[in-house]
Amino acid sequence: MAKRDNISSSVVRRLPRYYRFLRELDNQGVSHVSSNELAKRMSSTASQVRQDFNCFGEFGQQGIGYSVTQLREEIENILGIKCLYKAILVGAGNIGTAVANQIIAERRCFELVGIFDSDRAKVGSVISGVDVLHTDDLEKFLEENEIVTAVICVPKRAVEEIADRLYAGGVRSFWNFSHYDISMKYDDVIVENVHLSDSLMQLCFRINRKTAL
Repeated sequence: MAKRDNISSSVVRRLPRYYRFLRELDNQGVSHVSSNELAKRMSSTASQVRQDFNCFGEFGQQGIGYSVTQLREEIENILGIKCLYKAILVGAGNIGTAVANQIIAERRCFELVGIFDSDRAKVGSVISGVDVLHTDDLEKFLEENEIVTAVICVPKRAVEEIADRLYAGGVRSFWNFSHYDISMKYDDVIVENVHLSDSLMQLCFRINRKTAL
């Protein structure tokens, strides 16, 4: 079966979860897993699992299921996890520091090569081995390094200016922790928005619904 080019965002969102479950099974020494077993872990259906994987090819065998190691490696390749794209982070506050530590601890997907902040009190400090530079040095750093992705953890009032400078410096993909929609201004960028407050409100909604029953 040919791989599809128009993969839905819902399928892409499920891939990291599949990957986590498969890593756990691989670490436990499990050799094969069925679509039914994966569906239970995903709170989904076996049909949905098969449809998701069929977007990228045929990996399972009828009556045997999926090879855990092979499927994990296939998803690694699909997600590009083994690539190390150069990234910088702007905004070394509490959230930025936590995100920087997470990126470095993961040791996959992205290599954090620079951290920037406008607070001179933070400049010169080190977060997980990466020096914090002043945002005044941003353009020079972008000129000297081939940066693929920028992580934005600055207050909303500062995002547009920072995004403009990053875009002018050639950055076209963003992990955005602010509430500013970069893609509304630049339609040729890749943006993954992370709104922590939205996630909290969704949790609140679910608690409220359960309490009301």
